[in-house]
Amino acid sequence: MAKLKLSKNSLQQQQQQLKLYKKLLPSLDLKRRQLSVEAKKARVDHEKTIDALEQLEVETSRDLPMIADDSFDYTRLVHLKGHVVGEDNVVGTRLPVLQSVDLEIAGYSKMATPAWFDVLVDRLKQAVELKLRARVEEKRLEILNHAVRRITQRVNLFEKILIPTAEKNIQRIRIYLNDAERASVVTSKLAKAKQQATGAGYSFEEDQR
Repeated sequence: MAKLKLSKNSLQQQQQQLKLYKKLLPSLDLKRRQLSVEAKKARVDHEKTIDALEQLEVETSRDLPMIADDSFDYTRLVHLKGHVVGEDNVVGTRLPVLQSVDLEIAGYSKMATPAWFDVLVDRLKQAVELKLRARVEEKRLEILNHAVRRITQRVNLFEKILIPTAEKNIQRIRIYLNDAERASVVTSKLAKAKQQATGAGYSFEEDQR
């Protein structure tokens, strides 16, 4: 850390820095609060998706107990062909958002399959989409949590280090300059008094002659 210069120029620099820090802090704190709100919302959305997926599994096991038969292979009925993940911009932070899902359904004869087969296909489609949505939401939450940590560190830097340090430096410089000014005045008065005393001495001697 550079040594603090106790001068008027240094005082001016510290005052300018303090002014800048206090100007930037409100916008940083606003960004922190906005990101925190968005992170809370993302956490709630993610939890809802996980709950929906768990509820879907429970309902499927209850309504379609026949799929528990190991001889029945339904894993290839629904296939994820592709998906589109867009992007949100929240106060400068880029966040993923699931926009669309493209699913492919394996061909099967509705005449040759039981009625519950359509229900199973629908449940599988929901499950695939929910799992994909959960992954995207998890990534979104991860990015937001990281952004909140970073902006909180910056706010703390300004609040707890930069601003207090600048204020202390300004106080220290002012005290030094005031002391130096008083010392200069005292020195000047002493020099003037000495000069006057010396001048008076010479006049006395001249009068004696």
